[in-house]
Amino acid sequence: MANHNGNVLLALLTGAVVGAGVGILFAPDKGSNTRLKIKEKAQETKNEIGSRLAHATEELTKTADAKKAAFERKLDESISTMSYKADDIIATLERKLADLRKKNTQLQK
Repeated sequence: MANHNGNVLLALLTGAVVGAGVGILFAPDKGSNTRLKIKEKAQETKNEIGSRLAHATEELTKTADAKKAAFERKLDESISTMSYKADDIIATLERKLADLRKKNTQLQK
């Protein structure tokens, strides 16, 4: 979904730049004024793209941090659950070992 939005944004920005460039080139004005307008429009577009890129980077960082925190919580929960299960298994094995020792003692008599 984010990739689709990025493609749409890129297409819109490209269309705006191309449209502005064509409009400036076909406008009846002196060459020096046209070059100045092109330069100004290019700078505006560069600033806009930089701003949007910074915003996208910030949003991506927030999302990545949130996903990392969620993963770490799930990992801690899983480790905790496995620890309890391991304790249960060890307790069961110890009981079985005690039973086997009792049977062994009875058999040796």
